[in-house]
Amino acid sequence: MDQEKTSSSGTIKKFIIALVVILIIALGVTGVNYYLKFFGANVTDKQEYLYIKTGSGFTDVYQTIREQGIVKDTTSFMWTAHNMEYVNKVKPGRYKLEKGMSNRNLINRLKSGTQEPVKVTFRNIRQKQQFAAFIAKQLEPDSASIINLLDSAAFVERYGFTTDNVYTVFMPDSYEFYWNTPADKFFEKMYGHYQKFWTEERKAKAAAINLTPPQVSVLASIVDAEALHDDEMPIIAGLYLNRLKMGRLLQADPTVIFAMQDFTIKRVLRRYLTYNSPYNTYLYTGLPPGPIMMPSKNAVNAVLDHQKNNYIYMCAKEDFSGYHNFATNEAEHLKNARKFQQALNERNIKR
Repeated sequence: MDQEKTSSSGTIKKFIIALVVILIIALGVTGVNYYLKFFGANVTDKQEYLYIKTGSGFTDVYQTIREQGIVKDTTSFMWTAHNMEYVNKVKPGRYKLEKGMSNRNLINRLKSGTQEPVKVTFRNIRQKQQFAAFIAKQLEPDSASIINLLDSAAFVERYGFTTDNVYTVFMPDSYEFYWNTPADKFFEKMYGHYQKFWTEERKAKAAAINLTPPQVSVLASIVDAEALHDDEMPIIAGLYLNRLKMGRLLQADPTVIFAMQDFTIKRVLRRYLTYNSPYNTYLYTGLPPGPIMMPSKNAVNAVLDHQKNNYIYMCAKEDFSGYHNFATNEAEHLKNARKFQQALNERNIKR
């Protein structure tokens, strides 16, 4: 009888030990599985960034991740996203991906909205339509949403611009934005940089030549289009300011090219000068209604710190160096013009 009890007791002990071992193994497997789902490497190197569009939900994010192969195991990503309560806390943006990131690290980044800013550099973009298209390639807003703002009189008037001169708000430089910055916030940030550039000192210099900041930029756009070399900008600016003071036509060839919207023109012919447009400074006195290109900061400063001279005429030098011959009278100018025209003819440049 005692033997039977001892045998039964040993069997129970063995069962209990086996059960404990099984539980430990099961817990270990569960723990490892849990650890791998949360902390195991899952992000691939197939994409550098994950882009989440404004208005996206978790289904959209999951579909993008699956289609672009952003993680190795989409099931574990789904499981972790639900456990970390990310599915209802999706934030749009551009998120940096790192090979080997865990689901937990990735979802923490997405959940907190920790984006890497986009560095946007622009300069000398001729038209605001081209500019809008350029920005649309860098940030989420499409070109239409940007153009619609710039063409909205009600919107731009709030900032002191017209739809013609609003393009002067964009100062060539490098800037940082979050990828999902909406069009209106993009404009507001650019306007903030514009205000910082237009210090009280610069405003005073503009007032001294009877121009507003947008008008200075419009003139600077002509100076920038004329000058191949920055050291000539103050001379050219002084010349055009002389013409403005005298009430004479500016007669700037780049304004004719802009008016015609034919940027292949290398030689402005006489017949082009009659093209009817408010941007044609051979027909209309004063400044054009808006800039003919995005002027550089150097060009703006050249207008504000222009050279005081008596020049009224300018003509490209016949050596094609990019510099100009300047003149104070028409006779001298015609001599310079003939030399340049002869050089064009010799090179068979007809238009």
